[in-house]
Amino acid sequence: MHTTASLGVRALWATVLLVSASAHADLAETTAQYSAEADVSETCSVCHSLRYLDRAQGYDTADEWSRVIASMVSLPVARDRAISAYLAEKYRHNPSKAPKLIAGETNIVIDEWVTPSLGQRTRDPIEAPDGDIWWTGMWASLVGRLDPATGAMQEFLLPSAARPHSIVPDRDGFIWYTGNSNATIGKLDPATGEIIEYPTQARDPHTAVFHPNGNLYFTSQHSNMLGRLNPTTGEVTEIGTRRKPYGIKVGQDNDLFVAFNGTNAIGRMNPESLAVTYHEIPDEKTRIRRLDIDSDGHVWFVNSSLGKIGKLDVNTGTVEQWDSPSGPLSHPYSMTVINDIIWYNESGMRPDALVRFDPATERFQSWAVPSGVGIIRHTWETRDGDLLIHQSSSNRVGRVRIAD
Repeated sequence: MHTTASLGVRALWATVLLVSASAHADLAETTAQYSAEADVSETCSVCHSLRYLDRAQGYDTADEWSRVIASMVSLPVARDRAISAYLAEKYRHNPSKAPKLIAGETNIVIDEWVTPSLGQRTRDPIEAPDGDIWWTGMWASLVGRLDPATGAMQEFLLPSAARPHSIVPDRDGFIWYTGNSNATIGKLDPATGEIIEYPTQARDPHTAVFHPNGNLYFTSQHSNMLGRLNPTTGEVTEIGTRRKPYGIKVGQDNDLFVAFNGTNAIGRMNPESLAVTYHEIPDEKTRIRRLDIDSDGHVWFVNSSLGKIGKLDVNTGTVEQWDSPSGPLSHPYSMTVINDIIWYNESGMRPDALVRFDPATERFQSWAVPSGVGIIRHTWETRDGDLLIHQSSSNRVGRVRIAD
């Protein structure tokens, strides 16, 4: 365990992006040698593979592309115009990516905020005990805080190699993060910026949850491990498990349920012994990213690889599944159960679709996320019964106000 001091906003990350963005500064105006295609290839590949352009929904106008670009990187006006025009010509709207939206009677309002540091890949928002919303900027190794009443935001620098995958608050308001690239669990004191790091055997802590016993439990996807951290003593205990443990939630009987993204199973872990039993989910192609628990203690999950959602009866082991509205390529990803209503997203579609499923009626309803670029990877229920979402690609954190 060791302690460091946060340096506040990650100015260095912004500098890196601006340097990349200014590599072709004013070339669109000053030389015939300028190539928008080459500029796209160089600038966009700083943060993501160019294959994402082929997978995008696309836009038919330069103005639409410019709005998306502005949420990712800051460009000089001439280059923005040149790149936006090129993208509008080369990557036009692709209707095959559109979700199948289902009308219904539930009304929602989606609020979205663009986070300060562009290119950080905003994700996994949570609500702290004081009502502030926090998020991780994984690619910038930072966490941020949003006051939803005023829109004021502040970002906190973490160790540069941390690349936090997710965060979770404790009851005292400290923010805990999974250091996905530096093999740590970290604790941030928002009042002082002080950070305490707890090294892990697993190289990639992924998702964490606090248990009623006060311990923090976490998954490590590519290390194929599960872990427990005692915040009082700093002791970390880890075990090997089946391939790619991903989401994790506490069940009604205080066992922990684990989604597996590398095999067709849901794990059930004893919080004391860390012994894991496995519930096999039908079809060996099944891969599960996220899950949550309903009021009867049953586990709801996304079958990401097959375009379904499902319910595991924890008493009998019985599994029921339903096809997601947009079909087998919809790739359901996040999941939160609010008042026994299932909320998840279809991350394979563009725009990203938010879906509501009522188990009592077996009816779906869905909406396009306004910014729409994608994608929601993790959601969170607020104390008011609303849903926190995000859009990683366009650096947005969001709140879904539910009028049920």
